[in-house]
Amino acid sequence: MKKVLVTGSTRGIGKAVHDELSKTFEVFSVARNEELLKSLNSKDYCICDFSIDIKPLMDFIHKYQFDIIINNAGEYIYGGIEDMTSEQISSIYNTNLISPVKIISSAVPYMKEKMWGRIINIGSISGVMGEAYASLYSSTKSGLIGLTKALALELAEYNITVNTINPGWVDTDLGNNSIEDSDFSKEEILGCIPQKRFVAPSEIAGLVKYLISDDAKGITGQSINLCAGLSVGC
Repeated sequence: MKKVLVTGSTRGIGKAVHDELSKTFEVFSVARNEELLKSLNSKDYCICDFSIDIKPLMDFIHKYQFDIIINNAGEYIYGGIEDMTSEQISSIYNTNLISPVKIISSAVPYMKEKMWGRIINIGSISGVMGEAYASLYSSTKSGLIGLTKALALELAEYNITVNTINPGWVDTDLGNNSIEDSDFSKEEILGCIPQKRFVAPSEIAGLVKYLISDDAKGITGQSINLCAGLSVGC
């Protein structure tokens, strides 16, 4: 059975992905909160704070040699660029971009040996369109898109696919908290979404399940917007 690593698996999108893939695969979880990790029906778990040190996760990857990587863990910061501290900048870049790069770097040798692998990065529509007062978040998610395209070329001959899913507004704690941090109400945000709704985490989990299937083996290097039409315009 294929082994799947899901980061940020205790809440929101990550938990939806974890629960969906657990029906078919051996799923291993990564998050900061051990109590929440224990509540999941995971094969095993790793406690790790990406903003500080991911060495425990590197050891975890070497131990289990995963076939499928879902880079979902993420951090959001709202505010003007001039107000961002060095600590905030380091934290969000370590969590959203540098850690996924290190995770992929550690996992790819094992995928190459097997001549099979699937890597899914959870990006954001903010990395496609940009978001004022979320420049750090937008730039990290945009970085995932560039990483995806380059790695898809680099790894194609090894039957390893790499794709990014860019959710729009998602009905999660992170999504709702980001509304509270912004200058807009939920009603105003819904008014700018063509379908007038937030995306459900289960929709993203369903797309992840498809992209790691053999039916999607020809899809690689893609940046797929799952945003209820937000990327098209109001």
